[in-house]
Formats: sequence, C-alpha cells, structure tokens
Amino acid sequence: MFSFTVAAVVFGVVFLAELPDKTALAGLVLGTRYRASYVFAGVAAAFTVHVALAIAAGSVLSLLPHRLVQAVVGVLFLAGAAVLIFRKGEDEEEVKKPADQSFWKVSGAGFMMILVAEFGDLTQIMTANLAARYDDPLSVGVGAVLALWAVAGLGILGGRTLMKYVPLALITKVAAAVMVLMAGFSLYEAITG
Repeated sequence: MFSFTVAAVVFGVVFLAELPDKTALAGLVLGTRYRASYVFAGVAAAFTVHVALAIAAGSVLSLLPHRLVQAVVGVLFLAGAAVLIFRKGEDEEEVKKPADQSFWKVSGAGFMMILVAEFGDLTQIMTANLAARYDDPLSVGVGAVLALWAVAGLGILGGRTLMKYVPLALITKVAAAVMVLMAGFSLYEAITG
C-alpha cells in the first residue's frame, strides 16, 4: 500500500542530497544548450532506471534480519553524510554537443550522461537504503523518482537562479544533517529492535 509519509520523507532526503550533486550542474549545462523538454525526457528516463535498480537492491536487503539491516543502513547513512560534508568541490563535467538538435539525439545524450554519472552515486545508494529501511518499494520509488526529477527540472530550468539565493554549502549541510538523523533512527532501531 502506498504511504504518502514515506514518499515525502524519501523525497526530502533524496532532493536535498541530489541538489549539490554534479548532475544538477550537468542538467543546467544541457538545459542552456538544448531544448529543455528534450533534455528532461532523457534525464528523467535515466533517473527512473537508477531508482528501479536501487529499489531492487533495497528489496534484497530487506530479506536480511531487521536489526542487521538497520545497523548497515545506519552506517551507510553516516557514510553518506560524511561524503557530503568532506567531499571537495566537483568540477562541472564537459558535455559533448550532439550533432543535431533532434529529440532522440538530445534526450539520448542526457540519458547516457546521467546513466553513467549516477551509477553507484550517493542518492542511488541512499534510495536502496531507504527501500530496505521502509520495506515499501512503491512509496520509496515514487518519492525518489519525484525528487530526482524535481532536481533535474530545477537544474535544467532554474539552476543558476537557485544557487544565487541558496548557497550550495547550506544545501549540503542540510542534506548531511538529515542523513545523520536518518542514521540515528536506523541505529536506534538496530539496538532496541
């Protein structure tokens, strides 16, 4: 059964973690060069594939003993928070311009770029962790996909404006704090469960 609460929690965590990621910048670059709807179609499809893979991995994790899973999820959330806090600034990736501006060329370039850049990325690992934590693949999947699509849309259409008003360092700190809270809840459940 679908849970709006789980979807909302997942949306918030994934959205905050993805905002400072290089893919938001890559979406911004693609959005300035090509038709935004074409770019979004390719990026959205790639994120959907990534979330499906993460949900599958998280569903496998949910078959393990609950206390063990909560302990592992808690440690992985702490590791994710550490990555956000201690990583160095990432350079914007160079995007190769497709030979033409057709839908398939532009959306294909966006799809391939995100598919490769996001494989094994922090938000994909977080999504798998959340799927294992909540044992609700539909709610986690919907929350994660909508969060990634929202960040992609912001990156493509309004990335520059957002970064003028909300410092990247603040976004990163808020995402790390949320991940530390999720780690605390998971570790508490592992100890008391």
